[in-house]
Amino acid sequence: MLMQKRTALKLALAGATALMLSACGKDEAKPAASGAAAPAAPAADKGEGPLKVAFVYVSPANEEGWSQQHDIGRQKVEKFFGDKIQITTLENIPENADAERVLRDLCQQGNKLIFATTFGYMNAVMKVAKEFPDVKFEHATGYQTAANVNNYTARFYEARYMAGILAGKQTRTNILGYVAALPIPEVLQGINAFTLGAKSVNPNVEVRVVWTSAWYDPAKEGDAAKSLIGQRCDVITHHTNSTAVAAASEDAKIPVISYNSAMKKAAPTMLLAGVVHFWDTYYQKRIQDVLDGTWKPEPVWGGAPEHMIDVIEVSKDADPEAVKQMRDVYAKMEKREFHPFTGPIVTNDGREVIPAGKTATDQELLSMEWFVQGVTAKLPTA
Repeated sequence: MLMQKRTALKLALAGATALMLSACGKDEAKPAASGAAAPAAPAADKGEGPLKVAFVYVSPANEEGWSQQHDIGRQKVEKFFGDKIQITTLENIPENADAERVLRDLCQQGNKLIFATTFGYMNAVMKVAKEFPDVKFEHATGYQTAANVNNYTARFYEARYMAGILAGKQTRTNILGYVAALPIPEVLQGINAFTLGAKSVNPNVEVRVVWTSAWYDPAKEGDAAKSLIGQRCDVITHHTNSTAVAAASEDAKIPVISYNSAMKKAAPTMLLAGVVHFWDTYYQKRIQDVLDGTWKPEPVWGGAPEHMIDVIEVSKDADPEAVKQMRDVYAKMEKREFHPFTGPIVTNDGREVIPAGKTATDQELLSMEWFVQGVTAKLPTA
């Protein structure tokens, strides 16, 4: 196996892009295939040398969180393919002009498949992809595509609903806290699904939100968690990329549901569970597609059926009934027999957005700009 070439660029992190996602997927009745059926073996070596593949991360890959979970996927595919591929990883790459420069450098170094693993890289990916039409780009959580650009993401909201069930049963104050990065549909889906899950077992629950305006800012994330704890929130979760929320909850002895990975190191005694995503099977399939010459843009939004989301490391202190209900919900979502956004759903300002008996379409989810009843926050106006 060729050794991984890891380059840690120590660049200052910049504020994350606050672009609003637009509709890109098909209705959930016809979900895009996620590539859950992984290839049985790597393609035969055609004597052209290893396929050069790059992964670009916005935060440290060795810190529990978003980038680490992608890097776990990278490690698994590197082990699977062996010397059929040569991998470069770059971490701490901010979502600004540096991302464009880094992507261009990777193309010039001969990388033929690049995984850009954060939303804020989208504009840089689209620009550099035009300059290097022979390079394939995979962009996580984005929505723009081209002949050589694909986007992929997971149905985070499915696991968020499950986590809400745990939190709704765990709370004693009936006040849950949510540290959120940016008010884009992906984040709003998570807040709303978490609230719906909590209210399914505890109708009296309310969810309070504090925004950080950044995907990765440990100082802001920690302060946001402390603010929520000061508001009597007795279960905290987050949609941010560092371990700061988990660490602050551990310090305050408040149960926390981590995001991106199960943050046992940051919250060894107070971790209630972790909302996680699994990328290795998807990465394996897309690398195989390039090796086979069959790669093409086919946007993916995978969830429970594709085994791209789950809630793991559930604490032994979690309510057993809640754990069972959560697993039952997962089983139903796995068969597409349950959808968290099934009506009637009413916003926290009294509007019915999903009628009784109807399920939100992917287009509605991807253009979400409202909070459900139970969320006390208002959408930022700027």
